[in-house]
Amino acid sequence: MTFEQQLHDDLHQHFLAQGLVDKQFPECPDVEQRWEAIAQSYAPDGIREFAQYPTASLGWMMYIGMAVARYWDDDWGIYAHIADLYTYMRDKRGYDNLDEYVRQDVLLLKGNDYDAIERLVADTAERTYAALRHQHIEPGTPEAFRAYVACLHQLYLMGMALELHHLGYHMTKLN
Repeated sequence: MTFEQQLHDDLHQHFLAQGLVDKQFPECPDVEQRWEAIAQSYAPDGIREFAQYPTASLGWMMYIGMAVARYWDDDWGIYAHIADLYTYMRDKRGYDNLDEYVRQDVLLLKGNDYDAIERLVADTAERTYAALRHQHIEPGTPEAFRAYVACLHQLYLMGMALELHHLGYHMTKLN
């Protein structure tokens, strides 16, 4: 089993135990198809920040996954035409405030919900960073880059899954 699959299974089970996602992981091709372009656009910022702020570098991608899922639900006809969704979000308030932009202006969270999502993303980023460190990969290598991108990919998908569940989309396996 690859590191990315292990991370996926760990995070999915972690959220499933909290009742935050369904047993059947959601599929949302519109959101999933945006991953590669978002990753390419995010990588320069994320990599630059990773050395000093690894959990922010990881956690921001979870917020991006949540935001894209919300965009998909709100009015995908508009957001589907934005070529670079990451830059669109980042440029609203800057990289450092991307989390606040997503929580306030995209997810429309306030009070306890605002704080709960902040804690959830921070805890998930810490969990992901711990899993990455336990791989004992030499920093600055191609393997380290691939592992970092695998973490970002899973955080994007988990953000998507959490937001879709929050919006009332429930996944059940069809027999």
